[in-house]
Amino acid sequence: MTDPTQSPSALTAHEIAEAKHANATGRQPVVFVHGLWLLPSSWERWAAVFDAAGYASLMPGWPDDPTDVATANANPEVFAHKTVGQVADHFAAIAGALARKPIVIGHSFGGLLAQILAGRGLAAATVAIDPAPFRGVLPLPFSALKSAWPVLGNPANRNRAVPLTFDQFRFAFANAVSENEAHALYETYAVPAAGAPLFQAATANLNPWTEVKVDTANPARGPLLVVSGEKDHTVPHAVAHASFALQQHNPGVTEFVEMPSRGHSLTIDGGWREVADTALAFVRRFAPA
Repeated sequence: MTDPTQSPSALTAHEIAEAKHANATGRQPVVFVHGLWLLPSSWERWAAVFDAAGYASLMPGWPDDPTDVATANANPEVFAHKTVGQVADHFAAIAGALARKPIVIGHSFGGLLAQILAGRGLAAATVAIDPAPFRGVLPLPFSALKSAWPVLGNPANRNRAVPLTFDQFRFAFANAVSENEAHALYETYAVPAAGAPLFQAATANLNPWTEVKVDTANPARGPLLVVSGEKDHTVPHAVAHASFALQQHNPGVTEFVEMPSRGHSLTIDGGWREVADTALAFVRRFAPA
């Protein structure tokens, strides 16, 4: 275990406390990684499920994440300028603060980050849920482009934090739930997001030096499950399955599950428990509590 306070991406006091607690329990740690437009609090119910199953859950933030949605929406500028490489290094520092190699579970850009960490050999097992694409993932369905257009439509957004309107959130996240539930999810969870990662992902296949890349061949990657929501607009089946196809070249176990009738909000909406149980069943096979 390294000293997280000496990391290039220094951890917060809360994150250090989480790591110390996980180490003190002696339990298998699980690190949850959120994506754009969400905060670590989006994982609270998942963490309770995994804790009850005998794991030690950690819900770290991206660098400078506010503690709650109200603070985040009042101070959107704190999200700006965060790059994929910076955030990946931050979560690598968290993994380095743990006495045991963690399970890593991520959603959307968190699913991409989870695969980056696994490719560095830092994960005991990995679940990537509706993961953002990395270099080599070629499909670009129209719905994915439309979901990202609130950011990509203005080049200046690369250096900004960009919120979603309700209608944009409804299309990108909450298309597979009722209007009432979509409003509730928007009010409860939605925050601004850094524009830079979306621009990085959009140009990954044109940039040999991109940070948006995954070492899919590392034999130390460990078991990986890719989960796709059937009705996801932001990361449609074609994108998630292309990530899975590239990961299949790894000697480790690589599996793919599609959740019927689910959209990009599948980790936070009313059907979250089915997805959590799917992830839990996978990690129990390879990294028991």
